[in-house]
Amino acid sequence: MSSKWCDIREMTKRKIAVITGTRAEYGLLFWLMKEIQDDAALQLQLIVTGMHLSPEFGLTYRVIEKDGFHIDEKVEMLLSSDSTVGIAKSIGLGIIGFADAFARLNPDIVVLLGDRFEILAAAQAAMVARIPIAHLHGGETTEGVIDEAIRHAITKMAQVHFVAAEPYRRRVIQLGESPERVMNYGAPGLDNIKRLKLLDREYFESAINFKLGELAFIVTYHPVTLNKEGIKPSVLGLFEALKQFPNAKIIFTKSNADTNGRIINKLIDEFVSNNPKTSVVYTSLGQLRYLSALKHVDIVIGNSSSGIIEAPAFKKATVNIGDRQYGRLCAASIINCNEETESIVAAIRKALSPSFLEGLKTVESIYGFDDVSVKIKEYLKIVGLNNILKKKFYDLQNI
Repeated sequence: MSSKWCDIREMTKRKIAVITGTRAEYGLLFWLMKEIQDDAALQLQLIVTGMHLSPEFGLTYRVIEKDGFHIDEKVEMLLSSDSTVGIAKSIGLGIIGFADAFARLNPDIVVLLGDRFEILAAAQAAMVARIPIAHLHGGETTEGVIDEAIRHAITKMAQVHFVAAEPYRRRVIQLGESPERVMNYGAPGLDNIKRLKLLDREYFESAINFKLGELAFIVTYHPVTLNKEGIKPSVLGLFEALKQFPNAKIIFTKSNADTNGRIINKLIDEFVSNNPKTSVVYTSLGQLRYLSALKHVDIVIGNSSSGIIEAPAFKKATVNIGDRQYGRLCAASIINCNEETESIVAAIRKALSPSFLEGLKTVESIYGFDDVSVKIKEYLKIVGLNNILKKKFYDLQNI
């Protein structure tokens, strides 16, 4: 048998453990999980953790079960504190929990997406347990958050890489990973846009009990974890900017469990309470309602990666605030601004200008390929795992 490829006829079902800790990450992994689950040669082992298990964040593991997935393990790791100490302790709890889960499930390979602290815990436990890791969305840069370091660290712990664009593939190789193990198939989350039947406007408004009106924004703002200035002034500056557009209807989705996320969510709740006719907030819209929102709103505002990756596929403008996504490849539909009220207002006005709206008609996603999840699944099915843990550092030539 080749060290690179294995004959499916000679193997029992390959056990592929997929880890998910957030609602957004689950949406990106959904079709890959379905592909693995439906393949007779594979066995999906699903491990949920983090915000999925938290009442504060909506107990979204129930959504996963409702979607028809069996959860094999639940790893409790999220403390009620989102301070830096609390997050560090959560990582420690996660390593312990994942060590136990991997010992019980004994997967052949673990699939991890992205750069969150829950995923760092899973990667460390898998590495020590000598379980191969397949990492999605490596090579990207987000210079305003600790996710930057986490992402690159997971790259070095992983043996197989699925990146979302060619510059990211080159960067993973620059980190010393073998080119034959770095696949550029695109962003798996875009499969949702092609494969889900999104809600029409009337049904969507009914589903969220909120009328969009003539002008609508969706706002998602996460902590900038490397910002030592404090989060409250930035959030209040965003609110002041939104107030400059009194005719706009605003859908907020809550922040994640990063440091200071709870502060952001409390401020959003207060804003919506004071502006009930023009705004609404959801802990989690779920993938179907969220993507339907992108389809029907006018502008995506905040600092979420969905404004960078998914929104351009809908030919919608994104007002990307601050440094959280700084360094990512951006389509022409994305307007970057700083966290000051005046800058945000100027960006929103630019997004609404006739010339910018005309340009949106020709915008295309720079992360888009067909059947990304199918391609990833097929590679996971045939890649040889014998001796895969022994990596050689791939040195770039002529440097």
